[in-house]
Amino acid sequence: MTLARLLLAWLPVTVLFVLAWPLDPRFASERPPRRPTRRGADVMLRAIEAAALTLFAALWFDSLGHGGWWLLFAIVGILVGVQRLSQGEPRTELRGLAVDLARYVVAGAILAWRLD
Repeated sequence: MTLARLLLAWLPVTVLFVLAWPLDPRFASERPPRRPTRRGADVMLRAIEAAALTLFAALWFDSLGHGGWWLLFAIVGILVGVQRLSQGEPRTELRGLAVDLARYVVAGAILAWRLD
């Protein structure tokens, strides 16, 4: 797998994660801060998350298998969502879990298309 191929797979996943972040109801209810937001730091965190998922997908598609990618990424999305359950309000936890699940399955579809 070439570095260019990994970068071309990582970019759309990063865009997806940055655009999907405001959709998460656990973080939508935060009050606007009095000082400027750390938008750059948030984008960097989403880019690092996308890079880790891209490397994980490269491992899956290049060495372990091709079938069942949707189940693999659904499990990873559930793991991420369950880890974040304690961070939100009770009424938004299940919706936040659904956002994480959808985000990771869509990212898996993008990576399957780009890396397979």
